[in-house]
Amino acid sequence: MKLTDSAPPRANPADAPPAPATPREAVAEHREDADGALYGIGELCREFDLSQRALRFYEDKGLLTPRRVNGSRVYTRRDRARLAVILRAKAIGSSLAEIKDFLDMYGSHGEGRTQQLLYALEHTGRLIGELEARRAHIDATLAELRVIHEGVQERLAGKG
Repeated sequence: MKLTDSAPPRANPADAPPAPATPREAVAEHREDADGALYGIGELCREFDLSQRALRFYEDKGLLTPRRVNGSRVYTRRDRARLAVILRAKAIGSSLAEIKDFLDMYGSHGEGRTQQLLYALEHTGRLIGELEARRAHIDATLAELRVIHEGVQERLAGKG
C-alpha cells in the first residue's frame, strides 16, 4: 500500500511510479490487475502538478470520490485514471459538466464504455469542425492583414 498524504517527496524518485503519459495509458493502467495501490492527496497533486484546492474542487463537482481513512483522503487507481481523463478533457476545452457526464457513462465496471466512445467520437468531431472553421477564419484574416501591410509598405517606400 502506498499512501503519502502530507509526506515530503520520496528521497528516491526511482521509487515513484511514472505518471502515465496519456489518458489512454492511465485508463489501461487502471484496468491492469489491481494491486490495491492507494494515493494521498499530496502525492496526486505532485504527480499531476495540481494544487490540493484543485483536487478538492473536482471532488466537490462529483468528478472524484476518494475514500476517507482516518479523516484523510485516499485515492485509488481508478481515481488516478479519472484525474488523468479530467485534465486531458479540460485541456481540449471540455466543460466540467461535459467531463462529469462522460465519466459517469463509464459505470462502476466499464459497462458504459461503448457509450463513452460514441460520445467521444461525436464530441471530438464537433470540436475538430469548430477549430477548422476558426483556423479558416484566422487564415483569411492573416491574408487580408498581409495585403494591407504590404500596401502600407509600398506607399511608404514610394514617398521615402
